[in-house]
Amino acid sequence: MSTILADRTPSGSLPPQAFVAEPAFRADVLAGLRAVPKAIPARWLYDRAGSELFEEITRLPEYYPTRTETALLDRIGGEVAALVGPGRAVIEFGSGSSLKTPRLLTAIDPAAYVPIDISGDFLRQSAADLASAFPGLPVLPLEADFMHAVTLPRRVAGLAKLGFFPGSTIGNMVPRSGIDLLRGMIATMGEGAMLLIGMDRVKGEEVLVPAYDDAAGVTARFNLNLLARINRELDGDIPVEAFRHRARWNDLWARIEMHIEAVRDVAFTVAGESFRMRAGETIHSENSHKYDPRSARQLLVAGGWTPVREWTDAQGMFALILAEARPEPMAP
Repeated sequence: MSTILADRTPSGSLPPQAFVAEPAFRADVLAGLRAVPKAIPARWLYDRAGSELFEEITRLPEYYPTRTETALLDRIGGEVAALVGPGRAVIEFGSGSSLKTPRLLTAIDPAAYVPIDISGDFLRQSAADLASAFPGLPVLPLEADFMHAVTLPRRVAGLAKLGFFPGSTIGNMVPRSGIDLLRGMIATMGEGAMLLIGMDRVKGEEVLVPAYDDAAGVTARFNLNLLARINRELDGDIPVEAFRHRARWNDLWARIEMHIEAVRDVAFTVAGESFRMRAGETIHSENSHKYDPRSARQLLVAGGWTPVREWTDAQGMFALILAEARPEPMAP
């Protein structure tokens, strides 16, 4: 029998983190459309339709990160298990479809699994699928914005914890926000926790750009779905057909940027507020920062994590790093 448990407060209601704060979506969209240049946080790309489109992206021939990381997880599972030990609660930040998770759970003999994701419907379906594959393992899905510290289910309070953050999702954040997130993970899991994190490596534009602008146009649909979501949830009338997807490499920031570009002058309203965009003007919708070995370690250390072990594929395209949240030493 599958074991899916919903964390609840003593009163029996879901805790505050279990609800997606729709006012936050409204606030971020309106602030982003007023800004110069315009930008909307990438996390809002992931409604149910966006999450499903992203899973389709991971299967595209141009999109190397998923298959590279998955093969790497298959290879290093035994080493990870030896380093983290059995009986930990696995806390997955931004779990999505939990595609890679079974490989980790099979390798390390966990005591519980807590997937955290902002897309509630997608989260619950993925949790149910995973619980069916691991009968007897407590699966405790938590609908929350993992960009902030969250209260974990009481069931795992006394357990040692292993955070799991695959897919190079850390690359979606500018370094300052990435550091804040890493520190928030420590606030969520506590000192002594460990973290297995995926980071995409810097490589040539000839590999990077097609991975974010595929020939089949799936990434374009994923990006433009943000406009459809705004229209649906915020009473918008954005003419989606007046926009196109753009992906470009920013060498200064070592990142791929995704933009939604107006192909003509447009005027529209969102939540009763009017906006105009000129042809060629964009909404910056996502970053994907790439890290070399040194900058990856520096980011982790700045976020309060001490690297323990690092693995990469034979071509050096992608890295998995195991780190530990150790108390910060006194300055000399």
